[in-house]
Amino acid sequence: MPVINRIADYAEEMKTWRRYLHAHPELMFDCHETAAYVAARLREFGVDEIHEGIATSGIVAIIKGQGTGPTIGLRADMDALPIVETTGVEHASTVPGRMHACGHDGHTTMLLGAAKYLAETRRFAGRVALLFQPAEEDGGGGQVMVQEGVMDRFGISQVYGIHNAPNVPLGHFLTNPGPLMAAVDTATVTVTGKGGHGANPHETVDPLVAVVAMVQGVQTIVSRNANALEPVVISVTQIHGGTASNIIPEEAMFCATIRSFDPDLREMIRRRFHEIVEGTATAYNVTAEVDYDWGYPATVNDPDKTDFAVAVAEEISGAAAVEGHAGREMGAEDFSYMLEARPGAYLFIGTGPGAGLHHSRYDFNDEVAPVGASFLARLVETAQPL
Repeated sequence: MPVINRIADYAEEMKTWRRYLHAHPELMFDCHETAAYVAARLREFGVDEIHEGIATSGIVAIIKGQGTGPTIGLRADMDALPIVETTGVEHASTVPGRMHACGHDGHTTMLLGAAKYLAETRRFAGRVALLFQPAEEDGGGGQVMVQEGVMDRFGISQVYGIHNAPNVPLGHFLTNPGPLMAAVDTATVTVTGKGGHGANPHETVDPLVAVVAMVQGVQTIVSRNANALEPVVISVTQIHGGTASNIIPEEAMFCATIRSFDPDLREMIRRRFHEIVEGTATAYNVTAEVDYDWGYPATVNDPDKTDFAVAVAEEISGAAAVEGHAGREMGAEDFSYMLEARPGAYLFIGTGPGAGLHHSRYDFNDEVAPVGASFLARLVETAQPL
């Protein structure tokens, strides 16, 4: 695959950056050490501006090209996950209970590689804004960066991001025009009844049977309220209640993740979820408190920008290794907020065989870093040619 020769020269250096980041994971908005490491590298590269402390620990760095022109944004996320690492590699996490199990260390490294090349060559017009974002996994750092005005402040006209994809062939690209990843909402329901002895249920108000009925009921939203041709998922992922075989508890709870694409459907699901839970609570003589967290919106690529990004990916990896109509998936991504603010595209890049994302044995494949960095650099040079 035609990786940019100069970026290929950085391969060992990029491996060093990535493995340092992997060994020092940070969570959510608390990415200060990561940001300091990124800023130090950017200063070494000679970028023109470094703006720190955005969305608590995020960075926006500016590289000026030759002559006037627009500003293109490139984004990488920096945060890790609360997982105990079991890879056994030499560069494994040094922080107990935290690890880069989603490859954000690799995303940051790929953007750093592109930054070094672009700062050195500057074979583009206008400017590039490098967006190093905290809190993708939880907290919506992308939304906070947008709310803090980065798009207007730095005059960003279009924005792009990539995510690694384990078990997709190394260097292959996948994306989709329009909807790519789902909106994600989370519902937590706490049900309160009257506890008592399991031998005397008539003296209690059992929250467990109410929870069971609610779980069954909310599943009918997909089967009976949503158009069968619309992609939507409601998965109940937690049920908790009780402490012993002979005690009916006072309280029980369940939690669900809800994935959808259409905004009207998303609102309908929320309405029906409340109606079913509240109606079931009345029927079973319990009280129910619903905490319905309106999460990340759907990640929707601009079709024209997607076609452009696909053409650049084909230049890097070849047409046979790029699937521009790969369809949708039900995962979620807070890059969605940036795509709501500006046209752009999000792509997946294959990292070859290995453990899946969010797995304790996952480790980013360093071989793909020069490919991703070349793609990001060529986006800039192609979008804003001299």
